[in-house]
Amino acid sequence: MSDGREERKEEEERRKWEEKKNRDDDRDRDWERDGERERRDSRAVEALDAAVRAESGRRTRRSFLVAAAAAAGGYGFYRWIDRSPGDQLIPRPLRKVLDFNAKVTRAVFDERGLAPTYPVGKSMELRTNGNYGLKMDLVPESYRLQMVGVQNAKRFPQYVDDVTAWEYRYAAKKDAGPVLHDTKVAPKDEAKVDPNSDAGAGEGPMMQGGPASTMVGGGGEKKEEETKLPPAFEKALADLKKSQGDKRPRGQEEAGMSDNTLEPGTPGLLLTMEDVTSLPRQELVTEFKCIEGWSQVVRWGGYRLADLIAKYPPEKNTNGSLPKYVYMETPDGDYYCGFSLQACLHPQSLLATEMAGRPLTQWHGAPIRLHMPIKYGYKQIKRIGLIAYTDMQPDDYWTKLGYDWYAGL
Repeated sequence: MSDGREERKEEEERRKWEEKKNRDDDRDRDWERDGERERRDSRAVEALDAAVRAESGRRTRRSFLVAAAAAAGGYGFYRWIDRSPGDQLIPRPLRKVLDFNAKVTRAVFDERGLAPTYPVGKSMELRTNGNYGLKMDLVPESYRLQMVGVQNAKRFPQYVDDVTAWEYRYAAKKDAGPVLHDTKVAPKDEAKVDPNSDAGAGEGPMMQGGPASTMVGGGGEKKEEETKLPPAFEKALADLKKSQGDKRPRGQEEAGMSDNTLEPGTPGLLLTMEDVTSLPRQELVTEFKCIEGWSQVVRWGGYRLADLIAKYPPEKNTNGSLPKYVYMETPDGDYYCGFSLQACLHPQSLLATEMAGRPLTQWHGAPIRLHMPIKYGYKQIKRIGLIAYTDMQPDDYWTKLGYDWYAGL
């Protein structure tokens, strides 16, 4: 007779077997769940990948279409600008941009800000850059400053019925001026020192009539004999001169004749140098800035343009307002510039007669040139022969060649 140990043992083994079987079943179920989960995750990933690929394809096509449209639009815009009517050597849309920039600049700065001034010791002789209207030396005794549009001009003793009848006299250049070179590229023999500079002492070669000048003969050497012009050209020049009353032809530089050239019979004043030098003398040491990218601090002496305008004021319009602009040109109109009246009334706008403590040389614009430190150098006209008040924006030499009329710093 059993004491029940075998039954208990058998029961214990069955219990262990059932527990093991339950664990195995649980593990199998876990594996099935994990497998199902992995299959679901895999399907989800595949679905997500498919969605990403589809969206990427749509975006790629859209990007190509947008890029193609942008390229076509850009090319069309370029062609539109390129085919637009020209306005003084540049397409009209670009000229409109320049005009807009000028309006913004004037609105911000209003041409009233003062340019910085410097000690005399930091000044130097200004290098030459451009001899427009200066190809021949002006005979000093023949110089007159024409002024047109002056209020009640007849009350002045300098009044004449026709300022255009005055004839300037010229002579071939006797002195070799400074070496003219492209200021964007230093001469080969120039190291770090500007050969036109005198480090502020006023003793450099520029003021001493340096050894060579492209203003004489064009190659830096004085010619013994002038090259004879072709007979046909001489005849054409003679015919042109005759058609203009046997006067020197106007507008002989690249930009041609100014649209503001005075008509024969224009009344005005003919001022002598004594009339100008009777004004209060001023000195300025300011920075001359060229649009080509260089600048120099220069010592100037002369007379404020505002004082000249105060002495010979402009005729007011019928509504009592002053004219908006001032037009200047060299004798016989080879070079010309236009300014706002406000810029001319700026306290630093100077009718310069001296540079570096010495009288201006012919190649720097003697007897009178303009120094206006709130403008780039191409506005600072040399050898001023005419100052005219006008209510219409006047012509400008470099503007006709594609530059900005405003030229503000």
